[in-house]
Amino acid sequence: MEQRALTRPTRRVWVGGGVALVVALGIVYGSGRTRLRQVSAGEAAHAPPLPTFAGDAHVHVPGGVRVTVEVLNATHIHGLARHATLYLRDHGFDVVLSGTVPDQQDTTVVLDRSGHPDWAALAARALGRARAEERPDSLRDVDLTVLLGASWRPPAEPFYP
Repeated sequence: MEQRALTRPTRRVWVGGGVALVVALGIVYGSGRTRLRQVSAGEAAHAPPLPTFAGDAHVHVPGGVRVTVEVLNATHIHGLARHATLYLRDHGFDVVLSGTVPDQQDTTVVLDRSGHPDWAALAARALGRARAEERPDSLRDVDLTVLLGASWRPPAEPFYP
């Protein structure tokens, strides 16, 4: 069999294509990496604090009591109502409905719908950074309505590992 040597123009095409491929891979790989920069102490002092969870982990609904709750996300943070639902269920509240409302707010509010201000205060303490208000509404089939504000964050530990 006869071996054919590559001509100079053909070799240039192969080498040029290989170099272009390496450059393209470098661009793709480099664009996906996050570049970190060092923050000075002055910048860190002026950065806004990150919201943290400040609820009372020891709050629990008393035995033999059923407190029905609806949890409504009043923020642009996707999935916040689900996190709050799991958290409140872990603390004995019977969350029967969760969803999103179009109006956004900063503060979490627990609305007492059935005339039990102590239950609203208990839920507000469990959620932390929340306030309880009385807003009776006999048309709703829940005892409490939780309107999650942008300041509420779920606790750091996993809900269900």
